[in-house]
Amino acid sequence: MGTRNFLWNFTKKFVTFGLITVTVSDRYVTVVPVRGGSMSPTFNPKTDSFTDDYVLVEKFCLQNSPSNYKETHIKRIIALPGEWFVTRHDQDVHKVPDGHCWVEGDNAASSTDSKSYGPIPLGLVRGRVTHVVWPPQRIGAVKNNNTPEKLPSS
Repeated sequence: MGTRNFLWNFTKKFVTFGLITVTVSDRYVTVVPVRGGSMSPTFNPKTDSFTDDYVLVEKFCLQNSPSNYKETHIKRIIALPGEWFVTRHDQDVHKVPDGHCWVEGDNAASSTDSKSYGPIPLGLVRGRVTHVVWPPQRIGAVKNNNTPEKLPSS
């Protein structure tokens, strides 16, 4: 009887912990790896390293936004709906359509982003990166050090 009670209690705690973890990572905050060099030097500054940066993504900024769970890309939001901006790669002037944003990787030579596929729907944005949480020597808050030139909205 003691073994059966132990297994039942362990199973209940394991399932409860799993449900809480899934809920928190789906709705509030999660940790994701940054793959490749498209956001270098902000993330994965050493492209020859075998260790990817892991970042904390908070989701409070989304407030009921739909998601596409098939792929995750870490990109910098350059401009929001209605904003005019100048692209870094070719100095063209663009206006972001309603309900969309313009995203780019920090490493233009290694990034597939809005320069390739245009503005993306805001509904596909899954969160905002706030911290690097791995590797230990890179733990810390992410600074916004790559702001594009914005033009006045009309």
